[in-house]
Amino acid sequence: MTLCLVTDRRRVCSDASDVLACRCLAEQVRHAVDAGIDLVQVRERDLTTADLADLVSDLVRLRRGTRTRIVVNDRVDVAVACGADGAHLRGDSMSTDAVRRVAPPGFLVGRSVHNVNEARTAGPVDYLIAGTIFATASKPAAVLLGVEGLTSVVDTVRVPVLAIGGVSIDRVPAVATTGAAGVAAIGLFIGSDAEAGGPCRAVPLGARVDAIRARFDTSGPRF
Repeated sequence: MTLCLVTDRRRVCSDASDVLACRCLAEQVRHAVDAGIDLVQVRERDLTTADLADLVSDLVRLRRGTRTRIVVNDRVDVAVACGADGAHLRGDSMSTDAVRRVAPPGFLVGRSVHNVNEARTAGPVDYLIAGTIFATASKPAAVLLGVEGLTSVVDTVRVPVLAIGGVSIDRVPAVATTGAAGVAAIGLFIGSDAEAGGPCRAVPLGARVDAIRARFDTSGPRF
């Protein structure tokens, strides 16, 4: 299976300072790399271009020599300039063909989708992230795709599909039954206040990742 950590520095660190929050996020990604998480989507849309580029460059250096890949949410320019492995596009973002024209060979391109029609029209992507699957406090107004909707998306396309939205360890088996390639998540990879013992909730992820993989059909290839 494929595991994708989606970053959110405001959730992984309660400190108001961007400097400290980005350091905490880097620590979270270090734990993710150590745990063998396959993909990290840097989703820090409110950072300035310069600060985002600094963060992405740090994360690219951090994962060097490992199997973890770094993709940048929607900022293809930053991803290419910083040597990231790819970009993850919003559902309403630029066309995948446009990205392919400017991206280097081997550049990973993913897209978020919310229904079967968006999946059909996603273009030449390497993977999709589909959601919201389950109810989640972070998106209370989201229209749920649900397990049945996820199954329909998986059956519609020929690329790997990751499930996102309200995915907990206990819900991983339900995701696995759909034929999805894995899961993407924010909160699933953030420690509790009790685990963290401070403002930074970046914690070791090895046991958590092992538990997720144990509840999924791990026979399928990772992309």
